[in-house]
Amino acid sequence: MEKNEKKSGGWKYVIGLCVSIIISFMLGAGGLFLYFYYNPDIFKTTITNITKTEKEVTVNENGIADAVEKVYDSVVVVENYRSNKLYATGTGFFYKKEGNKYYLLTNQHVIENGTSWKIVLTSGKSKTVEVEGSDVYADIAVLSFTEEDENVDYPIVEIGSTNDMKVGDTVFAIGAPLDSSIFSGTVTRGILSGKDRLIERSTSNSYTADWIMKVIQTDTAINSGNSGGPLCNSNGQVIGINNMKLGSTGVEGMGFAIPIEDAISYADQLLADGKIVRPYIGLSLNNANNSYFASYYGYDDELIGVVIPKIVSGSPADNAGLKVGDVITEVNGASVKDVASFKYELYKYKPGDSIKIKYVRGSDEHETTLTLGTNEN
Repeated sequence: MEKNEKKSGGWKYVIGLCVSIIISFMLGAGGLFLYFYYNPDIFKTTITNITKTEKEVTVNENGIADAVEKVYDSVVVVENYRSNKLYATGTGFFYKKEGNKYYLLTNQHVIENGTSWKIVLTSGKSKTVEVEGSDVYADIAVLSFTEEDENVDYPIVEIGSTNDMKVGDTVFAIGAPLDSSIFSGTVTRGILSGKDRLIERSTSNSYTADWIMKVIQTDTAINSGNSGGPLCNSNGQVIGINNMKLGSTGVEGMGFAIPIEDAISYADQLLADGKIVRPYIGLSLNNANNSYFASYYGYDDELIGVVIPKIVSGSPADNAGLKVGDVITEVNGASVKDVASFKYELYKYKPGDSIKIKYVRGSDEHETTLTLGTNEN
């Protein structure tokens, strides 16, 4: 009898404990429900944070070895010879083929001042090439050679688009920095740091900028010898031609490339005409912010623009009524601050186009319409 009472008491204890647990769970669940019901933003924030974390974790970038392999053998060392002696080296790449004739792209400054040129393939073999055309302002040169061996086929790069690229996208360069005999085929990697950068540069040996280039920016390592080589996206498509870097104290990882769309457009013109035809107006120019010119020609020395020291008789500028000493301040409504910006605005137009020129003569402002000629004049 005593044993049965103990058993009965034990079951009552277990049942009571279970009921207590169930009630506690229901109260707790109810409390949580009421908490989230009256604080829905907390629940949303939790979900949002998880989603962001998942996005960050799932960003998993594999190596670009396959993309590099895709374009690697299309890249060559460009050798510039002067009087049969090696003068300079750079980089280039196969971009086009017609029949058994191959075309390569590189920078104009890679081949300038040379009397003959060769390319060195990744196999180590070299080929003599001809310059189809080049342009100092575009900094583009087109090289070519004809392959007599029908069994030989050189790989052509795949052309990409800068329009499809976003800042932060992975890019890489292939080139022959410094000593091409040691470092040819060097691959460097970075990101697209900026698009549509306007960079001033000198097309002569002077330190004064006389041209503005539209380029794309990258932190990919670009050194002397990389010029003319391809800048590629992570799919191994060429999106630019490496042409310069900023190298000075306090500057690191700022390289630039000509957008491939611009480069191909220039190359097409060079192949069609042997040169790029730009508008001609028939005058020479100097930066106006010069106290000597201001005093000599009688204008305010704080005036921003370009002053005209010489005009060709019968030229478009002469026919438009411009005179020596005039200071041009606008081209078709766009302000010009110096010679580089004046050329940048002027070269947006074609021979035959009419543009409005705003200028200052003495202390008076004037405007005239000028019909552009060609640089063949």
